[in-house]
Amino acid sequence: MRRAWPLTVRGTGALALAITCFVLAHEFGIVELQYFGILLSAVIVAGVVSLFVMRRSAAVVRWLHPDVASVGRQTLVDVRVGMRTAVPTPAGTWHDALPAGLAGRAEGPFPALGSGLLGGAHGGARTIGFSYSVTGMRRGIHSIGPLSVRATDPFGIARRTIVFGDRTAVTVAPAIVDLPPLADFAGETGGTLQTTTNQLGQGADNLVARPYAPGDSMRRIHWRATAHRDELMVRQEEQESTPEATVVLDRGVLRWSSEAMTSTGSDPGFEMAVSACVSAVARLVHDGYAVEVIDSDGTVIADRIDGGDMPEIEHLATHLATLTARRDDSLARLKRLFAGAATGPLVVIVGRFDPADAEAIAPVAPHSTLPILLAIGPRGDALDRAADAGWRACALDPEGDLAATWGAAVGRGVSRVI
Repeated sequence: MRRAWPLTVRGTGALALAITCFVLAHEFGIVELQYFGILLSAVIVAGVVSLFVMRRSAAVVRWLHPDVASVGRQTLVDVRVGMRTAVPTPAGTWHDALPAGLAGRAEGPFPALGSGLLGGAHGGARTIGFSYSVTGMRRGIHSIGPLSVRATDPFGIARRTIVFGDRTAVTVAPAIVDLPPLADFAGETGGTLQTTTNQLGQGADNLVARPYAPGDSMRRIHWRATAHRDELMVRQEEQESTPEATVVLDRGVLRWSSEAMTSTGSDPGFEMAVSACVSAVARLVHDGYAVEVIDSDGTVIADRIDGGDMPEIEHLATHLATLTARRDDSLARLKRLFAGAATGPLVVIVGRFDPADAEAIAPVAPHSTLPILLAIGPRGDALDRAADAGWRACALDPEGDLAATWGAAVGRGVSRVI
């Protein structure tokens, strides 16, 4: 904990005046000036000494609401400072140092404190609380702090800045953008949400009946099957297995800047790709798909998330907060991952993308019911070639509208199912 006790403008003037009084008193023999100089010196010393016994801190604790910040979203920071002081102290100011990954106004007035001499067993300890809002600017893990409190003595002669070294690590997750739904395209994407809904709406006669088991609701009794079998039967809705989708985030550093491999938040293109990844997963999970997130070489980036399990999206965003690029370039291996297999929606997110890459992944598109390609840096006619192979390809601007780009990619070549 660092401390500094510089004099204020008033204190500097008082010190200069005291020295002048001593000099003039010595030169002209005026005793009154010497007394006045001594008085000023005593006031200065008293002010500085009082700063030694005031505002001693026990700890600084911070809480974030929500616990994980995200890019572009506000987060509330609650701060609690345990303070003790032997003498009454005037009000001051506080300032909490913010890292480059967070933006906000982390400063304000610090309240005056009463004397702690009669504070009993706790020694006059008080907890000072204040809060402020920050906005996530850069993905990654950043530290808030240290907290500094500036106070002056009761005479306004001297000031003291106390810097408390306690820091709080803050995780800033990528932004999750609300993307247009796939519900209107369930017939083409292979999803079963629409199929399940239709099946449940066909009436009890078309549902499968099974023998009654303890714990079954009496409201599910299938009376026609019960009369036919002469035993209690209950309705059992037939539902297909959860449809699956895959999101591929190509992390090969050759497709991004070198900074994307060494630090988070440094490459705007890679940051948009990570945001597009978690946003696409959120959209697919919301629409009922079980989603797996992999790299272009098949490495699993995040465990499978079941359809409808939206709380896991926050965990995924937290996991992706520290994701960086890697050395290998393996986009061409994608065709081997899906060779001889069929899948539901397949979202591929890449950085630099040239015509040779379009040729390399052309065989993958027929294996997906909804092949979507989002390229941050397409070159030449790469997207046109990918589209000719069956991809719904769009260029993604790091500063652009992700939702609009997603909607354009999903809507290309769609024939709506009536």
